[in-house]
Amino acid sequence: MTRPPEVGALRARMAELSDLHSVSMLLFWDQQTMMPPAGAAARGERAATVALAIHARESDPELGALLDRLEPWAAGEDPDSDDVRLVQWTRRDFEKSVRVPAELAAEISKAKALGQQAWQEARAANDFSLFRDALAHQIELRHRYVACFEGHAHPYDALLDEFEPGLTTAELRPLFAELRDALVPLVAAAGDPDQPRNDGAFHGTFGVDAQRVAVLDVLEGLGFDPDSWRLDAALHPFASALATTDVRITTKYDEQDFAVALYSALHEFGHGLYEANVDRRLFRTTLDDPVSLGVHESQSRMWENVVGRSRPFCAWLRTRLADALPAALNGLDVDGLYRAVNTVQPSLVRTEADETTYNLHIILRFELELALTEGTLSVDELPAAWDEGMQRLLGVEVTGPADGVLQDVHWSAGLVGYFPTYTLGNLIASQMWDRLRDDLPDVDDLLERGEFAPLREWLREHVHRHGRKFPPRELLRRVTRNDLSVDPFLRYLREKLSDSGVLARAA
Repeated sequence: MTRPPEVGALRARMAELSDLHSVSMLLFWDQQTMMPPAGAAARGERAATVALAIHARESDPELGALLDRLEPWAAGEDPDSDDVRLVQWTRRDFEKSVRVPAELAAEISKAKALGQQAWQEARAANDFSLFRDALAHQIELRHRYVACFEGHAHPYDALLDEFEPGLTTAELRPLFAELRDALVPLVAAAGDPDQPRNDGAFHGTFGVDAQRVAVLDVLEGLGFDPDSWRLDAALHPFASALATTDVRITTKYDEQDFAVALYSALHEFGHGLYEANVDRRLFRTTLDDPVSLGVHESQSRMWENVVGRSRPFCAWLRTRLADALPAALNGLDVDGLYRAVNTVQPSLVRTEADETTYNLHIILRFELELALTEGTLSVDELPAAWDEGMQRLLGVEVTGPADGVLQDVHWSAGLVGYFPTYTLGNLIASQMWDRLRDDLPDVDDLLERGEFAPLREWLREHVHRHGRKFPPRELLRRVTRNDLSVDPFLRYLREKLSDSGVLARAA
């Protein structure tokens, strides 16, 4: 069947929407990196205006009519073609948008800017009360958003669907329960709360300028392109991409611990690489968006942990840092560095947690989000519930809200349902790595030699270039030939802890 002119009309509409989303992203990036604190109120108004423009286009009845005309044609075409997938995803987005009133969409966007400013002030003051009202407003907005949708078995499903299309609470609960039941005794056996993070590796006194030079040297070895990428500092590291040629990542500097900047940068590099490698023919179609945050996080966690805490990478990193920041190594050899960066240390802060304890931080946030969504936990009860959960799951005592309930930026922006995708990313990364090893049996040798191009190309070919053409479940099956499971991750984790000597030392 001949390609109808309506396809061109749809692509033109999607190009405009893509541009508006990029403007919204640019406003967010600027607020996190450059904007003075007093600009939050004005930024909220601008963000709301952009959100209204986006919502008007996403829910335009003429877009629905255009899709009505295109769908009979798409039904007879190759189901994997770009245009057919574009019609399918646009229909999904349209059906969600028409259920959300424009006023609510604008209020959600405005609350994001104001909430983040309140969070920053509360965190700096170590005072939850300064954030309490902003958070209560965000939770109220989430309830109003959920009420726009019918047919979900659990109200949390509508929130999950924003970040992981098609995933349900009923699927997530047993998955996380299985993981929790395996991890709690493993952490109890191998963990030492009194041990320094990374066993003291990368500890010292390092100026921010020296750290930035060293981080950039490592990133450029991995594939960071100075002509298309930039690195900035942020209170809470994140990555964003306005185009495949405009990738912006951030990191956080701790002048007493280089690992904070290093592993944050490795994490965000994985995010940036995903977006930089999307097929350029998908540019400005909205198919160039990542398919889900679980898949997105699989790429960041892969570079941070599966690669970044592997023995061969430690060998390459030790050589790289010997020139860029030699004092960070504290005289460690490769085995010592490998053992140190795989230390199991129950601790307070998620973003600085080791690979073994990390998912328990996520499981706690999942439990709290479910309770907030169900109405069985109030915002005022949240700090105490957080502290209790940290003691129950990780055996650590929270010393204050800045390192407790205020440590993450997500809730200030209304991102309820986001946290589970970090753990999904860990699970997906392990499954993908199993398949990658089959295709690149010499990957360890490549990493040790600093030859990262084959790894980048494998990820580009199998994951990155597709953008969101294929839904998350379908993409995972295409790449790994399996559905999501906790077994590959637990097997990978136990093998690494044994190989590094961490479990043997604990015994």
